[in-house]
Formats: sequence, C-alpha cells, structure tokens
Amino acid sequence: MSTATLPTTGPSAWDRVRSYTPSSKYYPVLATTALFIGMFGIGSLRFEGFGDPQVFLSLLLDNSFLIVLAVGMTFVILTGGIDLSVGSVVALSTMIAAKTLEMGWSPYLAIVAVLAAGTLLGLLMGLLIHYFDIQPFIATLAGMFLARGLCYIISIEAIPIRDQTFSDWAFKTVNLPGGYYIGYTSVIALLTVAVAVWVLARTRFGRTVYAIGGSESSALLMGLKVASTKVGVYVISGFCAALGGLLFALYTLSGYSLNAVGMELDAIAAVVIGGTLLTGGRGLVIGSLVGVLVLGIIQTFISFDGTLSSWWTRIVIGLLVLVFVVIQRVATRRQS
Repeated sequence: MSTATLPTTGPSAWDRVRSYTPSSKYYPVLATTALFIGMFGIGSLRFEGFGDPQVFLSLLLDNSFLIVLAVGMTFVILTGGIDLSVGSVVALSTMIAAKTLEMGWSPYLAIVAVLAAGTLLGLLMGLLIHYFDIQPFIATLAGMFLARGLCYIISIEAIPIRDQTFSDWAFKTVNLPGGYYIGYTSVIALLTVAVAVWVLARTRFGRTVYAIGGSESSALLMGLKVASTKVGVYVISGFCAALGGLLFALYTLSGYSLNAVGMELDAIAAVVIGGTLLTGGRGLVIGSLVGVLVLGIIQTFISFDGTLSSWWTRIVIGLLVLVFVVIQRVATRRQS
C-alpha cells in the first residue's frame, strides 16, 4: 500500500519579504535614500506645505540639468576618472543655443549643434586621457578653460532666448492625477537616468566600465575593450553636459558666459553622496539621482526657513561629502 506524498509549500510572500537582505552594493544608495526621506520628513514636520508632493516634483524640475550632469559624471567616476569641464560645457551649451536661435536657426538645428559640440569636447578629452596618458584632472581642467573661453568668444553679455518654440518647451508640463504636474525637463532627466541604468546594468559597455574602475590592468588581461570604453565615458559625459546645458537654457531662457560656475563640483558631490566610490568600480546611477535630490532638499529647506543664508547650502553639502568620503574609506579598508 503506497502512501501519497503531500505537496510541500514554499515560504509565503511575507516570509520572503521579511527575510530579504539586499546586496551590499545597494547599501550606499539605501543610506542616501534614508537621508533624503529623513530630511523631507523633518521639513514636513517643521514647515507647512513642505510635504506636498508638488514640492518633490518641483525638486526634479529645479534640478533636472544637474541630474543629467550627475549621470555623465557617474560614468566617468566609475572608471576612476574625473571631469572638471562639465560646468563650462553647460555654459557653452547655453551660449550656443542662445546665439544660434538669435541668428534665426531652427530650434532643432540648434539642439543638434549643442549636442555635437559637447560630444566633440568629451571625445577630445577622452582621447587625450587614454592615448596620450594625460591625467583626467589635467585634461578636463584644460577642457574647462577651453569651453569657458569659447563662451566669451561668442558673447560677453547675456543672450536672451526669445524663440517661441523653445519657450513653449520651457513651460511644457505633464499633468498627473490629483492636480499635480511634472516638468517636461524633469521627464527628460528621468529618461536619461533610465537609459544610463540600463546601459550600466545590461550591456557589455557597462560591465567594462565597472571592470576598468575595479582594475584597469585586469580588464586588459580579460580582453575587454578598455580603450574605447575609457574614451566612451568622456563622450557620454560631454553629451550629458551638453544636454544638461540645453535643460539649463530652457530653465533660464538665456545664455550667459558665467552660467554654471562650480556646477561640476555639485555634480561630483551628488555622485559621491549617492554612494559612488571616487576610486571607481562601485556605484549606481540611481544613487546619483538621490544625491542630487539631497542637494535639492537642502536648498528647499533653506528657502522654506527664510532666515538662513544660502551659503548654508554649501556648508551642509561640504559636510555631507566629507562624511560620505570617510564612510567610503572605512568600508573599503574593511573589505581589503
């Protein structure tokens, strides 16, 4: 007489959720996210209207250009490099857009010119860094001065953007349920983040980026395309800086030679706060997005307070960067 075997049931969904432990690579992003949620919660308790969802959506709108900049910077830092030129490329992009539109160019042609200029500058810096073995700091510093100098050649004065199509794009929004809205530039920034996440997680290029940051010599021994990837990350950074410049031009509706002074430092700070190692090899684009939101929430907190100087933004950002760099150093020492 045979006995029937009772079917075994696996753990319930609740048990799987309760026992889930995230991978260690997500710890920095989770820490930054917790910091953002905590700051948003404190602001909501202290100031009336701070917790309104539209405040969060406005964060995305006001920082859309910095989000795109941080995406490009993440690629560069993941390889162990740095790009000091992105702020100047943003300014150059606003100047090219404003000047070409003033000359009567089509907005679409102006966009192509801006993106081509940023991509070309990124390509030149990438070639200098890899094939001439110039330190990224020096090569991109030269790119920073070159881009800023080209701004002054175009015009010393600010150039207003009066093109109607461009103005329509600047104020275009996407309506959401509940009467809320998200800016058109915010959508572009989030799409850029989504594409970058896919590239780094799902493509050979993305895996090579991480491999170079971990050990370039090991990446060469594995037969990975180190040369094209190292140049490629600076091309991506230049493209993102140009795209960020277009979003900044839409935000201000003008081009000015002194735009985005120091914005490269904001992008680096956002990437570091987002958990990307400055030595390369570890980090996530999502972390850089949350890092930008942390910078934005600091500015929003100061705006709602009304009594604090705007310089407190820089002070708090400096302290946060210092804390996160120290945490990274301690974590890497423990792993080694």
